[in-house]
Amino acid sequence: MIGAVDLTVVWAFIIAFAVFAYVVMDGFDLGIGILFPTFEPGPERDRAMNSIAPVWDGNETWLVLGGGGLLAAFPLAYAVILPATYPLIIAMLLGLVFRGVAFEFRWRDPRHRQFWDAAFTGGSLTAALAQGMTLGALLQGVAVENRAYAGSWFDWLTPYTLLTGLGTVAGYALLGATWLVWKLDGPEQAHARKLAKRAAWTTFVLMAGVSLYNVLLDPEYAARWLSAPAIYLLAPVPIVTGAIALALLHALAKGRDAAPFWLGVALFFMGMAGLGVTIWPYVVPTAITIWDAAAPERSQIFMLVGVALTLPLILAYTAWSYWVFRGKTGHDGYH
Repeated sequence: MIGAVDLTVVWAFIIAFAVFAYVVMDGFDLGIGILFPTFEPGPERDRAMNSIAPVWDGNETWLVLGGGGLLAAFPLAYAVILPATYPLIIAMLLGLVFRGVAFEFRWRDPRHRQFWDAAFTGGSLTAALAQGMTLGALLQGVAVENRAYAGSWFDWLTPYTLLTGLGTVAGYALLGATWLVWKLDGPEQAHARKLAKRAAWTTFVLMAGVSLYNVLLDPEYAARWLSAPAIYLLAPVPIVTGAIALALLHALAKGRDAAPFWLGVALFFMGMAGLGVTIWPYVVPTAITIWDAAAPERSQIFMLVGVALTLPLILAYTAWSYWVFRGKTGHDGYH
């Protein structure tokens, strides 16, 4: 402890911020990959790729910060979570590799562009599905004995994790479609708007399904959301989420450009807020709390100094890159 500041809580919020930043920033370019087969080969696909070309690889910085921060600040959680989700983590990393390679080679190898387009879609879909199922695997609980993972290789594979995986795929597709609504114009924008409406409804349904499943998943989750006085204090979370969903549909119907994307980001924020309420203070529900998993205080202080120096730089160059490439995307890049 430094004075009245609980460093473990500070680190929990730092990692939560990194995860949220990754989900939003890499989510929309993964979403474009998921939607890629619905775009016409040629100019429409090229404009979609050009809209994320300047920023897509920098977006993955946040995945490194989130994963590295978990290892450094909560080593016990890292040692439990990875063995419990090895197949999903491996699938996610392979998907990201194929997505990245395909992104570069579709421009440099035009003769096999159809293959690289398929690899771009497959990699994006695999990564998104694996990320959602990893979240579901944590929420449904991990077998822990003597501070180590005690489950089997396929404990993560359940109907619930498939639901969370599909919800993540739909949510990323929503972010990708609304990003294109913002960054494109003409018939490509009109097509993206139609896709955004479909992705929005799919996301709403799956988000509601996951929320209801959570209440049935664990008695502790149900008590947290449905018992008094918590039910009155937490009621604003689903109410605000519903209001954001309606505002998103309204913005799409009114032909707004940027508003649907930012409302999609707000929807993800509320989803993450609900997730935080559900699992707090566990980092491995319901077996290991953030304090059980925390690194020694001196290690947390040392790492916090590094984060205090590097995080503003990451935010600054990220903001600068988005500012430089603001505006609509033409057929040959930004204009």
